[in-house]
Amino acid sequence: MPRPLGELEDAVMTRVWQWNRPVTVREVLEDLQQERSIAYTTVMTVMDNLHQKGWVRREAEGRAYRYTAVSTRAAYSAALMNEAWSTSDNPAAALVAFFGMMSAEQREALRDAIRIVGYDAESAAGPPAAPAPEALPGAPSEAPPGAPSEPRPAEGDSAGRDAGPGR
Repeated sequence: MPRPLGELEDAVMTRVWQWNRPVTVREVLEDLQQERSIAYTTVMTVMDNLHQKGWVRREAEGRAYRYTAVSTRAAYSAALMNEAWSTSDNPAAALVAFFGMMSAEQREALRDAIRIVGYDAESAAGPPAAPAPEALPGAPSEAPPGAPSEPRPAEGDSAGRDAGPGR
C-alpha cells in the first residue's frame, strides 16, 4: 500500500497525471513557479524521490530525464481508500460512515461504479460479471506501487476470462 503523497509530491504528481505524457523537471518547475517560489533542485529531488518510490518511471533524454506516471490518480485514490477501509475493525460501519459523508454527486458516482462492475445481490456470492477494468472511465493501466496486481484479460477476450480448457 502506498503512503499518502506529501504536499509537494502531490503537486508534482498532479501535473504528471494531468499532462498524461512524459515531462521534464523544467516543465514541472515552470508550472509550479506560477504558484510558489521553488528551486529547480527541489523539484529535481522530489521527482527523483517519486522515481525511487515507484510512482514515476524515467528515461534519459540528453542530460535530463523525462518522467512518466506509473499509475493513475484514480488508482492512487482507490489504493488509499482500500487501505483505510481494510484497517478498520468494523469495515461495514466504516462504509456506512463513509457513505454518510458523501455528497449527492459522490453517491451517484458510487451507483455508477457499482453498475459498471455489475455488482448486485445475486452476484454477491460469486465474482462480479464485470467488464474489463480498462472499460472504466479513467481506469488505471497499472496498479499503484504496493497494490496487488490482477491478471489482465487475454488479447481478444472481451470478458476478461480464460477461454482455454477447463473453463
